[in-house]
Amino acid sequence: MLSSIISSRLPFTLMRLLPHEQRTWTMAVIFESEDSHRLQRAHRLHSQGLDKHYKSQRSSWKRYSGSPAQTSEKSPEPKSMSSKNSVELQRVAALPDQGCSNNGFQNDEDGFENQNTSGNDHSLRNRAVQNRQHGNGKQVEEHITVEQDSLRKDEEEEDDQETHRKGYRCLERMCGRMSDFCREHKTTLRYIIWGILIAGYLALVIAACVMNFHRALPLFVITVVAIFFVVWDHFMAKYESQIARFLSPGQRLLDSHWFWLKWVIWGCLILGVILWLVFDTAKLGQQQLVSFGGLIMYTSLTFLFSKHPTKVYWRPVFWGIGLQFLLGLLILRTEPGFMAFDWLGKQVQTFLGYTDAGASFVFGEKYTDHFFAFKVLPIVIFFSTVMSMLYYLGLMQWIIRKVGWVMLVTMGTSPVESVVASGNIFIGQTESPLLVRPYLPYVTKSELHAIMTAGFSTIAGSVLGAYISFGVSSSHLLTASVMSAPAALAISKLFWPETETPKVNLKNAMKMENGDSRNLLEAATQGASSSISLVANIAVNLIAFLALLSFMNSALSWLGNMFDYPQLSFEVICSYIFMPFAFMMGVDWQDSFMVAKLIGYKTFFNEFVAYQQLSKLIHLRQVGGPKFVDGVQQYMSMRSEAISTYALCGFANFGSLGIVIGGLTSMAPSRKRDITAGAMRALIAGTIACFLTACIAGILTNTPVDINCHHILESAFNSSLVRNATNVVSCCQGLLSSTVLKGPGEVIPTGNHSLYSLKNCCNLMNPPTLNCSWIPNVL
Repeated sequence: MLSSIISSRLPFTLMRLLPHEQRTWTMAVIFESEDSHRLQRAHRLHSQGLDKHYKSQRSSWKRYSGSPAQTSEKSPEPKSMSSKNSVELQRVAALPDQGCSNNGFQNDEDGFENQNTSGNDHSLRNRAVQNRQHGNGKQVEEHITVEQDSLRKDEEEEDDQETHRKGYRCLERMCGRMSDFCREHKTTLRYIIWGILIAGYLALVIAACVMNFHRALPLFVITVVAIFFVVWDHFMAKYESQIARFLSPGQRLLDSHWFWLKWVIWGCLILGVILWLVFDTAKLGQQQLVSFGGLIMYTSLTFLFSKHPTKVYWRPVFWGIGLQFLLGLLILRTEPGFMAFDWLGKQVQTFLGYTDAGASFVFGEKYTDHFFAFKVLPIVIFFSTVMSMLYYLGLMQWIIRKVGWVMLVTMGTSPVESVVASGNIFIGQTESPLLVRPYLPYVTKSELHAIMTAGFSTIAGSVLGAYISFGVSSSHLLTASVMSAPAALAISKLFWPETETPKVNLKNAMKMENGDSRNLLEAATQGASSSISLVANIAVNLIAFLALLSFMNSALSWLGNMFDYPQLSFEVICSYIFMPFAFMMGVDWQDSFMVAKLIGYKTFFNEFVAYQQLSKLIHLRQVGGPKFVDGVQQYMSMRSEAISTYALCGFANFGSLGIVIGGLTSMAPSRKRDITAGAMRALIAGTIACFLTACIAGILTNTPVDINCHHILESAFNSSLVRNATNVVSCCQGLLSSTVLKGPGEVIPTGNHSLYSLKNCCNLMNPPTLNCSWIPNVL
């Protein structure tokens, strides 16, 4: 305040020192300058939206009017000033005509007039004021009109803005009320929406069953299973503690008598297996006994080379082999189980067939001319996309938790091991550890070994479709994927027993996230994008390994030619190395060399190369050409194909060794030393787990061994008595399932079989899926 007073009074104090002639001009300039500063400040406030402050400033400015001492000639305006500022300055020039004055200046003027008694100066100022009023009267009226119009427009704009703001506030209040209502009744609204969707789905299932129950049977079974597990989850989450209390007396009784009761249970199980093997061997032949002997041999070898043989906990070992046996018995020996997995395999093949739409659009109608590049590899992309979507929806986590819980309860393995082993049924060896990634730094060495073994002994769902597209049996591949999970835990716990106390409990390990995708479309996109590296890895490895294999064969043949043995090759070396292992799985002796070659491909290269070679052998058998050409065997029996399918179903190869070490080290850098120390043992354990699964398949498969179906059928139907009825029925089943029917009279039997044998097999078996009347009568 003091500074403002001093600044306003100081010019007039100094002005008294000027001569009389300069005082009038100086006072006018000072007043004009003060008015200009006051107008500029008001204009800045108005441009900032402070209309009320501007109006009050303008009104207070008018109150200073009426002083004749403020009359002075207007100073010239700068040329660079804007038009709006010029209008405002002209308005300032007109304001003294309306009587604007400055109180401080007026007081100083009074003192000045008291000192100066001359009346000429006063009259001179009055005449100047009157002349100024006459000259600017018309201009004042024009500027007042402009000011009133601008104020009226500003008021109208303010009214419009206020109306819009009221509408926005009203809409905002309505949206806020709706959001508050939805937030308050969120649970009720969710139940209503889910109830409508579930009711619509159940109505759809009921309508489908009413129209044709046989056609809707798969949908009905899937619905019943889903309802059972959903109800089970809610029931267990709510009444788990009550059920535990209810079963606690039985648990205490079982614990008190478990010492002698476990020996009774194990004795009954062993006796049952022996009796089953005796009767089954008498029915199907002795080859099943060889597979059982191989099972004992692989288990014994694993125990002999165990890390801690004296600390083996046998429960996971026996339960792992037992779960394998039960799964194989259910799938391979029971008709409902075989039909279910056979139906599932066909549905997978049909589902993968939709890849052709994208492949034909991108690569053209003749994309099948490059079968592997444009037919097989797009299947990997499509399957990876679907798995990513199922993972986002939480379905994969739900299935993995259920399978992991079963293995945890039965085998007694730790939660981390069980979750990873169950996850390997569906995803790859680098993706499954991500399910328990936060706990990897805290797992024991035995658990870490089990995680790596599970990755080596199973295959990923994304490449499963590619193997099916080769022509390998889809039911055998699906069965092998499921059976290898308990086998991996059994062998890993035998090869590296647990000597520490696991730190991760059940609840922590069973918590799995849904991924970082924000919606289903993004999950599909990420799944397709993530498969790029997988497809590139498969393609470049096949190119490199097949080229390397060709080079090695040429080099070995050149070396063998020096010793008069030009047939020396990588396949021959592998056949001699792995032939005993293949034979002990239950493969026939003459087929064991071919299976050993496939095992060599899988171990030293990768399983993709092995399955590609197996698909060629399957194709040659289906064509039905001669089995030996120049003394060289061309294809194997169906039993050997089935056993080799199980033996090859795993990532246990030296290429995957580096992938596992790199992947796990990036997830748990602190465990790098433990990972590298146990990786090689895990590779051997994964290979043995695959062999163990093949032995179980050899025990349970009922495909006849080393029989010439063409000779058996021709001999059986040309004689008066049908001999060896078991082989005849098996050969007829194979013939009828592989026959191509195009219409009446257009029937093509596979292999070297004749229409006569086909007609007799049709009369003997009377298959419901084959119209025997279409087969022409041949004498």
